[in-house]
Amino acid sequence: MKELSQSLAQLLPTSLHGLCEAEEFPVGTALFLTGDQPHWMFFVSAGEVVLERHGVDGQHACLQRCQSGFVGEASLTSSRYHCDGRTTLDAQITKVPIKALRQALKTDPAFAERWIAMLSREVRQLRLQNERLSLPKVQDRLLHLIETEGTGGRYALTCSVKDLAKQLAVTHEALYRAIARLVELGRINREDGVLVLKFESANSSKSKVF
Repeated sequence: MKELSQSLAQLLPTSLHGLCEAEEFPVGTALFLTGDQPHWMFFVSAGEVVLERHGVDGQHACLQRCQSGFVGEASLTSSRYHCDGRTTLDAQITKVPIKALRQALKTDPAFAERWIAMLSREVRQLRLQNERLSLPKVQDRLLHLIETEGTGGRYALTCSVKDLAKQLAVTHEALYRAIARLVELGRINREDGVLVLKFESANSSKSKVF
């Protein structure tokens, strides 16, 4: 087993550390499929995993896009997966056995509190994502992303612009145009793999999330 990431090691009780399995999964790997019985919780350290649900018309909806942290937490209390989970980038993932995790949550109050705090942070993150997708303009969605998920006004591009466009629910052509326009207006700089906010927008999309 590879060493656990610092965030995962701090979250899990030490009794679970030796039960975890860290693996590397190439892009396009199906971690689980709809109807499968859950045996593992998947913690993404690098890369990307998406949860998808397929419709009767063959189209699929992206339910979650995860580049860091647990994916498919609902499987902890479910007997079957209700969606598919697959890697969209080469990914480093740690598998945590669900049965042992459930038992630790029942018997370790300190761990249960850390788990609840983690879920609360994820809820806040999802609220920000929903707020971002409610913005009508591509430029506003991009500024919102940099302001709320960047650090000090700097947002590192950990995926291609095409994949970023999927996160923002826009076409990659529209996102390219938005980036070019914001650079032209002096609102952002595009450095090597980083989008930098030059100043806070007049219609700041920073949000107070409760």
